Amino acid sequence: MDVPAAPPDRLPVVAMVGAGQLARMTHQAAIALGQSLRVLATAASDPAALVCADVHLGAPDDLEALRGLARGADAVTFDHEGVPNELLRALTAEGVVVRPGPDALVHAQDKLVMRRALEGLARMPAYAEVRSPADVDALARRTGWPTVLKAVRGGYDGRGVWLLDGPDPALVAELLAAGTPLMAEQAVSMRRELAVQVARSPHGQAAAWPVVETVQRDGQCVEVLAPAPDLDPTTVAAAQQLALRIADRLDVTGLLAVELFDTDGTAAGLVVNELAMRPHNSGHWTIEGARTSQFEQHLRAVLDYPLGATEPTAPVAVMANVLGAATPVAVPLDERCHHLFGRFPDVKVHLYGKAERPARKVGHVTALGARLEEVRARAALAASWLSTGEWADGWSPYGPDAARTREVFRA
Repeated sequence: MDVPAAPPDRLPVVAMVGAGQLARMTHQAAIALGQSLRVLATAASDPAALVCADVHLGAPDDLEALRGLARGADAVTFDHEGVPNELLRALTAEGVVVRPGPDALVHAQDKLVMRRALEGLARMPAYAEVRSPADVDALARRTGWPTVLKAVRGGYDGRGVWLLDGPDPALVAELLAAGTPLMAEQAVSMRRELAVQVARSPHGQAAAWPVVETVQRDGQCVEVLAPAPDLDPTTVAAAQQLALRIADRLDVTGLLAVELFDTDGTAAGLVVNELAMRPHNSGHWTIEGARTSQFEQHLRAVLDYPLGATEPTAPVAVMANVLGAATPVAVPLDERCHHLFGRFPDVKVHLYGKAERPARKVGHVTALGARLEEVRARAALAASWLSTGEWADGWSPYGPDAARTREVFRA
């Protein structure tokens, strides 16, 4: 008599609100772990929806769509913070496991809530809630101009941020009239921007990656240097311990990215800028550059698995974002990949399945090595070529430089 095969062990299902590139890369990590990632996409063309088998279409502010996403899943998590907190509270009241929970996530959703919660725990810019243009002027009288005006909720990659060199009551009044909650912050004098990522599990295990430097252009991250160059070990340890304390204080489950200003002058030190409780652009380098990527670690954390090792795999890793060019590119993207691989066979390319348009993040590249200057140059050249279809250093695949490059890699 034929005996039916035993059904395979059921492996976890993680449901992720959002189907952007962060969900797409989390899906890749889930495959390696034998898990299933279910995503809530607003459109079938979203980056993760193009590759995931389990896609729910719906809006993140639709409670019924969230319930459908959560049904049968072991945990619900996020690739963006744009989910009304009251809906998450409704899910948790119904017994859904949401990680990070709404009490933690609100600190990444609302900048004023975050600032108030971190008082006494971390250095931050002077700030004030803005209910009228007079509130901006009052802060500037204490801290001086310029002043940074921010939307309290939403905003990313430079959106929802305005640098004011002086009073601008018309702008403030216009934003308030449109229903945008606002805050004002002191403009911090800094050497550079840093970021530190940690992961924390439900039972409190935590792990930290090396501190990185994030390079910004037009309010958008274009490059990440791991580890942050010329950062003394004492400051590295202080940044990691600060992030771990914040994760513990706010009861974060999953990833926490802490964006920092590295300040100088009489008030030198680390100043907290913003928080994110999800995979983060500053951690893309970990896919190739760390023993455990941020995407795998996030899955481990939300499922309460033991966390993975975070040590780097090379002395230096540089991640460069591939941004859509200002004008249409004549060279097809696939052909750009061909030429890139021919010149830099070791550079890793991650494309997100997004249509190219000016300044849009359509992918990233990562280069590893021993010397920062050389690794950074390779990553920058690769990202620029994929963005524009032009080699910034004039290299040609048909010239003598290409032959020399082939000999180097052959050796």
